[in-house]
Amino acid sequence: MLIDSHCHLHLLDYPALGETLDQVMIRAEQEGVQHFLCVGTTLADQPALLAIAEQYPAVSLSVGLHPNEKVEREPTVQELISLAEHPKVIAIGETGLDYFRTEDSHSGQIDRFVAHITAAKACRKPLIIHTRQARKDTIEVLQRERASDVRGVLHCFTEDWETAKEAMDLDFYISFSGIITFKNATELQAVAKKVPLDRILIETDAPYLAPVPYRGKINQPAYVKMVAAELAKLKGLSFEEVASQTTRNFYSLFLPDHS
Repeated sequence: MLIDSHCHLHLLDYPALGETLDQVMIRAEQEGVQHFLCVGTTLADQPALLAIAEQYPAVSLSVGLHPNEKVEREPTVQELISLAEHPKVIAIGETGLDYFRTEDSHSGQIDRFVAHITAAKACRKPLIIHTRQARKDTIEVLQRERASDVRGVLHCFTEDWETAKEAMDLDFYISFSGIITFKNATELQAVAKKVPLDRILIETDAPYLAPVPYRGKINQPAYVKMVAAELAKLKGLSFEEVASQTTRNFYSLFLPDHS
């Protein structure tokens, strides 16, 4: 069985896809996907996320404000904690630092990041970290704010081995997406080979970054199977071993009481 550890079901363009949410979920289940972590990128998402989670028992949620999201007012730590009290919410994020498409002060992103870490520690829920062209600051903030107290995952990982190692030293997991199936992702594939299987999660980041052979199309949770297959190929392991271990890793991090 598989788990899509990071998707945005509320952001899929269903008319363009030519499928309903029900059909997307059925297709994923047919491919062996047993659980979905639907990740928030803005607090305005929460009503839509909750509606999906209430309809599908296999969907869990996170609460977070993406580093690039523009808001009139920053959420307080208490607001994040309050939203995270819902039983369907199992993580804080996605949060982190993204210096690729921003003209904002980096200090503003860091302040938001720290608020999310503080909330995660208060409600004892792991972090979902987004980092792009900010690897040094991301690791430094995680270290300084003692994010290892709650652990978490660097999602849609595209950084180097040193960043992966520093994250794992903080008891964080590394999550690989469909990018590892891209022909030009040789450096990332080399990192995936080195990360121990018991520290890996897999994801789609749907609707973004569809794996080969669907690259350029709308991504969906069923395609996490291609990520697992590529990871198995890179590591010289069976598909079943990768599926089983990454599923165990997910439950260990996000749902440790799962039986």
